[in-house]
Amino acid sequence: MKAAVWHGKRDVRVDEVPDPVVQEPTDAVIRVTSTGLCGSDLHLYEVLGPLMTPGDILGHEPMGVVEEVGSAVTGLTPGDRVVVPFQIACGSCFMCDRGLQTQCETTQVRDEGMGARLFGYTKLYGAVPGAQAEYLRVPQAHYGPVQVPDGVSDDRYLFLSDVLPTAWQAVAYADVPEGGTLAVLGLGPIGDMACRIALHRGVETVIGVDLEPARLARAQERGVEVYDLRLHDDVAAAVRERTGGRGPDAVIDAVGAEAHGSPSAKVLQAMSNMLPGRVAERMMAKAGVDRLAALYTAIDMVRRGGTVSVSGVYGGAADPMPMLTMFDKQIQLRMGQANVKHWVPDILPLLDDRDVLGVDTFATHHMPLERTPEAYEMFQQKTDGAVKVVLKP
Repeated sequence: MKAAVWHGKRDVRVDEVPDPVVQEPTDAVIRVTSTGLCGSDLHLYEVLGPLMTPGDILGHEPMGVVEEVGSAVTGLTPGDRVVVPFQIACGSCFMCDRGLQTQCETTQVRDEGMGARLFGYTKLYGAVPGAQAEYLRVPQAHYGPVQVPDGVSDDRYLFLSDVLPTAWQAVAYADVPEGGTLAVLGLGPIGDMACRIALHRGVETVIGVDLEPARLARAQERGVEVYDLRLHDDVAAAVRERTGGRGPDAVIDAVGAEAHGSPSAKVLQAMSNMLPGRVAERMMAKAGVDRLAALYTAIDMVRRGGTVSVSGVYGGAADPMPMLTMFDKQIQLRMGQANVKHWVPDILPLLDDRDVLGVDTFATHHMPLERTPEAYEMFQQKTDGAVKVVLKP
């Protein structure tokens, strides 16, 4: 089959690789019909290269059609149409029972001290072959896949794999009080969708911050009050002024390690990619430093006693945090990979013909799998108004 394969920093190719097969009784194999390109994939494309191995298959946002199921998989049959969550969880352990599927005790990567395995995402998370491919082996298929109806476009349900639950959890963790204000830093796919969900859930004022004109315009069209970073030397101060000098009740950091700024951290990240493999891997896993501009801005911007909800992915283990400010402002900080199956019951009813979240037109680009290298470059450079790219095997 064809698959998007990591070969090195900014080097993604579409290669011929072996077809996946059922290996365990709880496995399934699906034929992928659509798969998303995520902001998290850009970390692998650029920053987290030392934790990758040439030949790794990328991608973690799949939907498709079941081709084969293992003997222990009930409720799925060949021909079923499914969306597959980006994390792999068993559904019956201590953590899954508490709605913490990203901490699943059955699939935790204990050798690395990490949580549940993820599709297509570094050796820290199990180096599981990913979903930017024609076919995908799905472990724990007795629990993970979400069956969806036929008769509508893939885009109606594809974003259940990651974007929708990640944005939903970010808003839920922000816990904006009635009549309150939410600021969202970064209007890429997660930030954009978080704004839509917040407005749908009744947040009175939603403020979006970015520096890409197309992203700002897209959010503004849906009722978001936008701030262009290019026009504000101190955007935190500008938003505080907008909120009576106090700051918003909650801030979502939907940017993560790809933030602009933090030049010294950028240099350290670049250096890690020039070190020998094992040395670079240890540096990123044990002493990695992120570009923290977005997180620092969130902490500065939020009101005293407010909440910072982090959905952007960070990879550093030695990141300096402004603990005095956080303590003095009495900030609540919530974060983590989205627990997809926990939020699916809340989201599914919204994916009817009303399309209240605008999922049918959420993707800005649909491209064949063969053009994956071009898609990565376009998405990273934010050219041609790229906000969300969907690959079609």
